[in-house]
Amino acid sequence: MTIEQIYTGCLAQGAYYITSNGEAAIIDPLREIEPYIERAKKDNVQIKYIFETHFHADFVSGHIDLAKATGATIVYGPNAAPTYDVHVATDGEILKMGDISFKILHTPGHTMESTCFLLIDENGKDHSLFSGDTLFIGDVGRPDLAQKAASMTQEQLAGTLFHSLRDKVMTLADDVIVYPAHGAGSSCGKNMSKETVSTIGEQKAKNYALRADMSEEEFIKEVTDGLLPPPGYFGMNVMMNKTGYDNIGDVMKRANQALSPSAFEAAANETGAVVLDTRNAQVFSEGFIPNSINIGLDGQFAPWVGAMLPDVKQELLLVTEAGNEAETIKRLARVGYDHVIGFLDGGFDAWKNSGNEVDTVTRITADEFAERFKAAPIVIDVRKPGEFAAEHVDGAKSIPLDFINEDMAQFPKEEPFIIHCAGGYRSMIAASILKSRGYDNFIEVFGGFSAIAKTDVPKTDYVCPSTLRKA
Repeated sequence: MTIEQIYTGCLAQGAYYITSNGEAAIIDPLREIEPYIERAKKDNVQIKYIFETHFHADFVSGHIDLAKATGATIVYGPNAAPTYDVHVATDGEILKMGDISFKILHTPGHTMESTCFLLIDENGKDHSLFSGDTLFIGDVGRPDLAQKAASMTQEQLAGTLFHSLRDKVMTLADDVIVYPAHGAGSSCGKNMSKETVSTIGEQKAKNYALRADMSEEEFIKEVTDGLLPPPGYFGMNVMMNKTGYDNIGDVMKRANQALSPSAFEAAANETGAVVLDTRNAQVFSEGFIPNSINIGLDGQFAPWVGAMLPDVKQELLLVTEAGNEAETIKRLARVGYDHVIGFLDGGFDAWKNSGNEVDTVTRITADEFAERFKAAPIVIDVRKPGEFAAEHVDGAKSIPLDFINEDMAQFPKEEPFIIHCAGGYRSMIAASILKSRGYDNFIEVFGGFSAIAKTDVPKTDYVCPSTLRKA
């Protein structure tokens, strides 16, 4: 038996490849399926099962195409009702694969079809739990995403999750390995660890939501406290996973259109497409196409695209570093953004060399910020509320990037201001959006709060999270 976690950092997502005696299972695969097929060929195994822990909201799974390509059976837990052929397993059902088995543990709460898969090894021993979004390392799945589909409140879903964890998960042996679907950075939880593997025993000892003396009321309060609104694209990804989608190969071919600067400009003017610039924040700041939005490929690209551009059907025109065109299109397709019109042939240099108009963002260092801070400027922190609560520049205003489209009016139109995040990635996203909305009265801090923290700028160590914006 072999178990391999295939972790995709930009999505903070873990898929799993398991083999035993000539057969294989894939759990929560990404949309591009060729790596799984090639790996199975290399290992001379037949993919028998594709296990889906639930209808994912934050990415488009490859389950449908993988089943078509391999003949494998897609398996969901109880309550799942997709529009394509699947095996909807019953709670407690055992599915054999090679010399091992998978036991179906229905664990509703994150969603009502959420299911964990317990791997039972060759000796009949409970070995590992593929916990999906039910149990993370240091956290549990947020209970607010399925309210509409389940006709339940987030408190009712949280109560359901409480019992799923106590009745199904916490009863397992302490040495059972936990393999979750996500790690830190995912919007499917709020307090996930950077670690991506643990054990039941370790989680019972360290995970706030698995405290042995925790009442259901305490669980509901703590799990629902401080939840940020989910990204707008989540519901659309759920529907794609539930009802189907275009083959990613077809999506890639449609999007692979190299456009000259004149054709690129014409497409932008005629279609209303968003110009998405995926270059590094520093490179972007030095010159970019006016009104383009910067979301760097070197960060948590796909989730931030989903948060800033909530409609997956939004047409897109791409500006990338040379050679990154296909990678960008693939990462967009992973989260359902299938409507890329094309990319700028020759990148930004081609645009600039054609004599077209360019824009810039003024960046300053943390030391320059410290000097300017003496004049008491308006400082806007675009980090998440929890980051701001832990420590922030004295007097700074919290406007999280997550809410920037709704909170644009909170940015001063006339007075100059300074924006920053933790390191510069998110604040450049914010800067590009501000520029596209006509703001020119701001500067941005290179290195963000990580660099500011090393200066003598006064800081506030803590502010009660209840004073910050909540869902």
